[in-house]
Amino acid sequence: MSSDLLINVSHLDRYYGSLQAVADVSFELRRGEVLGFLGPNGAGKSTTMQIITGNLAPSSGQVQICGLDLLDNPRAAKARVGYLPEQPPLYRELSVDEYLGFCTRLNRIPKAQQAAALKRAKQRCGLEQVGPRLINNLSKGYQQRVGIAQAIIHSPDVVVLDEPTVGLDPIQIREIRHLIRELAEDHAVILSTHILPEVQMTCSRVQIINQGRLVFSDDIESLNRSMCARSLILGLQQPPPFSELESLLQNIDGIESVDALEDGRWRIRHAEAQNPATPIARLAIENNWELRELSPETRSLEQIFLDITATEQTLPETTDSNTEGEQAA
Repeated sequence: MSSDLLINVSHLDRYYGSLQAVADVSFELRRGEVLGFLGPNGAGKSTTMQIITGNLAPSSGQVQICGLDLLDNPRAAKARVGYLPEQPPLYRELSVDEYLGFCTRLNRIPKAQQAAALKRAKQRCGLEQVGPRLINNLSKGYQQRVGIAQAIIHSPDVVVLDEPTVGLDPIQIREIRHLIRELAEDHAVILSTHILPEVQMTCSRVQIINQGRLVFSDDIESLNRSMCARSLILGLQQPPPFSELESLLQNIDGIESVDALEDGRWRIRHAEAQNPATPIARLAIENNWELRELSPETRSLEQIFLDITATEQTLPETTDSNTEGEQAA
């Protein structure tokens, strides 16, 4: 992966009247990365995307695209960005070829290079067979492909996709995810979504925004590690009385608590640096408890998101104003 720094966002703020929709957002993005921009509806995702793509001015802060300041040099900076808003900007009465041809001219691609650019975008997005067809007659999935094609037709360094899989069926979602991963080979990609598994399946980094503020930023491996809770699930076929089991287990280093579940199962919480699985298994075998389950308990991505955003509930509400701004996308 190249270390080229393509986006540098510093202390971004956006107000709608007295309400703050985006609050002190800062991050960087490099070539080859897919950044998942995750948050609930109304959190500030689309507002941030509109600012980054030059469609909305920030109240304060700085955005640099490939070293170009978006406010000081907007035309050159925006030429390095491809954007698919949540509602793709399609002219449905045109054919795919007519529309993408229009997009080559809109992006000021030299006339001698327009045909090659159109062909390349169609190939990358799997549109070779539908060029003559009216956009209105295409499936939702193919319309999204056309939307992505218009975003990459001028070979931008940065591709910003706002909710690209909303409304698609599972097969279409899988195809769009594959396309996004392919785009990351040559571009930096920002994927804005409120669909939690989308980030896990597609992105190399994740940022969570809530009420306009970034509340989490790390790579996807760190997020996956955080999904492993500090607890084990123990299942026994011939368990002893709970009081005896609890007493024996709490003699093992690292075990903090034992909670009874259903069907002869227990949740065993342990210290972060100590995994007591081996001594638990040994204890079960020595006492003929007939061990049938001993596995790490995992937290869902939804639970991690709720845990992170729950700490932000004391922030001022920005939902009404922010939702208005996001609908503009």
